[in-house]
Amino acid sequence: MKKITLSIILGITSWMTNAQNTCAAALPISAGSHVVNAVDGPTPITILCGPNTTNATLSEWYSYTPTNNYTVTITTDLAINSGKDTRFNVYTGGCAALSCVAGDDDSGVIGNGYLSTATLNMSSGTTYYIAFDNRWNASGFTFDIIEQPLVVPVISFSPQTVSLSGTYNNCVVDMNGDNLDDIVSVSTSQLQILYKNTSTAGFTSTVIPTTSVTNLPTWSIAAGDYNKDGYNDLLLGGGNGATFLQTANSGTIYNSVNYAQYIFCQRSNFTDINKDGNLDAFVCHDVDPNVYFMNNGSGILTYNQGGLGDHTEGGNYGSIWVDYDNDGDSDLFIAKCRGGSTTANINELHRNNGNGTFTNVSVAANMADPIQTWSSAWGDFDNDGDMDALVGASSSANGMHKLMRNNGNGTFSDVTAGSGYDTFSSMGIEHVAHDFNNDGFVDVFGAGNTIMINNGNMTFSPYAVTPSNGPIGDLNNDGFLDIQNGSTIYYNNPNANHWIKINLRGIQSNSNGIGARVEIYGAWGRQIRDVRSGDGFRYMSTLNTHFGIGTETQITQVIIRWPSGVVDTILNPTSNQVLTVIEGSNTLEMTDNSLGNFTMYPNPTREYIRFNTSNSDEKIKSVSIYDISGKVVKKDTASGNAVSVQDLQNGTYMIVLENEYGKKFSGKFIKN
Repeated sequence: MKKITLSIILGITSWMTNAQNTCAAALPISAGSHVVNAVDGPTPITILCGPNTTNATLSEWYSYTPTNNYTVTITTDLAINSGKDTRFNVYTGGCAALSCVAGDDDSGVIGNGYLSTATLNMSSGTTYYIAFDNRWNASGFTFDIIEQPLVVPVISFSPQTVSLSGTYNNCVVDMNGDNLDDIVSVSTSQLQILYKNTSTAGFTSTVIPTTSVTNLPTWSIAAGDYNKDGYNDLLLGGGNGATFLQTANSGTIYNSVNYAQYIFCQRSNFTDINKDGNLDAFVCHDVDPNVYFMNNGSGILTYNQGGLGDHTEGGNYGSIWVDYDNDGDSDLFIAKCRGGSTTANINELHRNNGNGTFTNVSVAANMADPIQTWSSAWGDFDNDGDMDALVGASSSANGMHKLMRNNGNGTFSDVTAGSGYDTFSSMGIEHVAHDFNNDGFVDVFGAGNTIMINNGNMTFSPYAVTPSNGPIGDLNNDGFLDIQNGSTIYYNNPNANHWIKINLRGIQSNSNGIGARVEIYGAWGRQIRDVRSGDGFRYMSTLNTHFGIGTETQITQVIIRWPSGVVDTILNPTSNQVLTVIEGSNTLEMTDNSLGNFTMYPNPTREYIRFNTSNSDEKIKSVSIYDISGKVVKKDTASGNAVSVQDLQNGTYMIVLENEYGKKFSGKFIKN
């Protein structure tokens, strides 16, 4: 919240106001100065909006209803209160179901700094409840409500606390397959998952015991469905090695898979290194060549070292997998950090050759640089169809941040001068690229609690925000990206800009569609995103693909280029919606009756889908049918090599067949 100091307030009358002790009987007040004799109401404060998570037992309640849209400051940061300690929370809604809006504990600057102040935009005719409590003491104080002309910020956040018990609260990702972002908290013997409620606000907490976890995510965490059961597994990067938490029993059990090899883990990622449709894992090694784990297709990972960053001294910190050359496979950039004169501090770009091998092209691409950096932010900052990079400095020893524009020919140009990064002096270890204000241009969240707002012309403007860097996702499903800091969610306050979110379900490709290129088209031209597991340095952010489109409302098409080579095209999707795309469900061909060694018929059909096979020894394990929104509408074992569709409505459906070896094949059929 904005800190203000008010020593003199002109034109405001001071009233002695006896607040009521419950929300239901809150005392109506207007702008001005108000005196609280004591905090003695019996109503406890258990819903907390601000950063302090400790409950209080006594409270005083006020209600305030602005007559116009105002930017309103609520503050006890007054000279008369010097030496006192206050806390308040602000709510909307009914007293039986309050919703947090804002809150503050110690943002004041007068006296001991324990006073409270918050500035927020309030809507005309909406009643706001202001509750002071006895968290620190119950003595009386004075507070002011100041109305000012409405100031619409470029971006702003409202905090709300959640209850997390784990040691490592650095992961926001869907954990139960409903495409909603959840919050994951990791400790030695259990996972706590706050599952996003589907039809109501907030979360449902579930604690899941785990087998012994040898390596906690002291350095990084990544998520992805590497055993292809439909639920995300976790990779924990510790100071001595890596541990995988693999799901079982529909995501209700997590089994630890600990690797004995020594790894000083830094950034970790899930990615399909050899494009076989199975997620592999990659871990930056601080003091030795990098490590990767290859997936045999049955969810078993084999340890490998070398071939993807082989400097004997390591220096590998922030890995990110990005298709920089637009050839359909994920390349690897490693942000490196070492002091002194060692060459272990030279950043590395490894081009994917498309056959499971990689070539170090750092020098040829103009990306070999000794900046001391722990992470880089990659996005198409100028919306020209290729990925640019912000290499973020963690120390000024070897230079500051560098903004590198992709030339479209495999090389990059340094365009830092005049970009805004040439005068930005804050340094840090986290740099990530997301569109936070939904204007259609990818911003960069880096050091100094500052989001660098993309101006759309390869220049950026710094904008101070309350949260620091953390895992990012749409935690209230409103189309705007939120930020988690420990036990506080900072909800992104929506503006008038429009958006679309796209969730992927891979069939031939990995389940999450990690490594896919997603493109959207409209009046702005083209925007692109790569689906990644693990960006920045430490945190795991949403796997859902998010686009802002500014004031535009029409999207002409969405194209998904899957790692398998399948291309799905969705024409004229509605904006401000969540779109789920199953691999192969929107190919330009109307139908494809071939499902691996099986052929389905008839298509179109009215009663049954039947299957023939060219291999009599191969059996069908299961068949799943999805509607065009991506919702599962039927599951069957295909007894007798047939599935009834008589109970389905007429329309186009996606069918996914899984054979006895766990291999999946997809196609489309028409029910008429």
